[in-house]
Formats: sequence, C-alpha cells, structure tokens
Amino acid sequence: MEQTQQNAALLIMDMQSAILRQLPQVNELVSKLAKATASARARGIPVIYVVIGFRPGAPEISVNNKGFSARKEMLVSANMEDWTSIHPDLSPRSGEIIVTKRRVSAFTGSDLEVVLRAFEVQHVILAGVATGGVVLSTLREAADKDYRLSVLSDGCADADEEVHRVLISKVFPRQSEVLTIDEWRNQVKSAH
Repeated sequence: MEQTQQNAALLIMDMQSAILRQLPQVNELVSKLAKATASARARGIPVIYVVIGFRPGAPEISVNNKGFSARKEMLVSANMEDWTSIHPDLSPRSGEIIVTKRRVSAFTGSDLEVVLRAFEVQHVILAGVATGGVVLSTLREAADKDYRLSVLSDGCADADEEVHRVLISKVFPRQSEVLTIDEWRNQVKSAH
C-alpha cells in the first residue's frame, strides 16, 4: 500500500509536564517528538495536541471510574492550567489545535473527531504517553471509526516497559502501521 501523508494528522497526546514527571528518559522522548512535529509541519501535516484536563473540582470524575477516582483528590487541588501545560520543548505553535479530553481516549469528552473531520483527516499518526493508556485507547477507538492509523513506536512511552513492548510488537500491528519516527519521517519526505 502506498504510504501517502495526504489527509493525515499527527496527534501528540498527553505530553503534559505534570504527566511526564512520572516517566524515565523523558528528554529522549521529547527530543524525538520534536523532530516528528518539525517534519509534520514542514510537510503541511497538521499537528494536533491532546491533553487531559478537568473543570475546577473535577466534576467529570465519577466514583465508578476506578482509575480517575483514585486520583480525584490530587486533581481537584491541581491548577488545571499548570496540569494541562504541554512540555515546553513541544509547545504548540500559534494556530495549532489543543484538544482537551476527559478520559483516557483522545476522543472521549473532546471535540477531536469534529476537528479531524474539519481537516478532512483520514490517517491519524499517534504518539504520546502512555502507550498502555491514551495511545491504546485512542488507537482502538480510531480503528472503530475507520481511520487509517500509524503509531510512532519510539514516540510513545509507558512506565511499564513490558506493556509498551507487547503493545508495540503484538497488539498495535493488528490495527495500525507501527514504525519509528525516523521511518515515518523518511516516508513523509518521499511522499512530498
């Protein structure tokens, strides 16, 4: 299949400074993603940032949601402007869209699908943290919505290296193209 980048968008997900503090080797990941965003911009591929955030008091968090309710007390007291700030080395440029989601998937509680339709996106390139969180959930939902998918294997990270490895090597290839940032950058160059 020809790997065209037409009607594509690069999603940089949950690269919030508050979240990245929990991961090792963040600088290497951020550096690689900076190269990916530069390549996308140079080729006219939209870069869309996805962050997780809540209203003051986090009323969106249900006691029935095991993962979020365990962190609700911390999130209630968090300054959401600080919490949702994207790592400074990946700062969006003027005019680039930041989508705020309310759950793990980039689609849940956000206007991401509306934005993708407005940009006529058919191919979504996924990167971010955590591999077993936002990347997995977004990939599954995007596949069900019939988007063509690519995952940047070294543009994702997870606190659990085994989870990352299994998802990248065994699970994601069932629904997505999986490639490194350099492989993707070379595709983007050759397509233009």
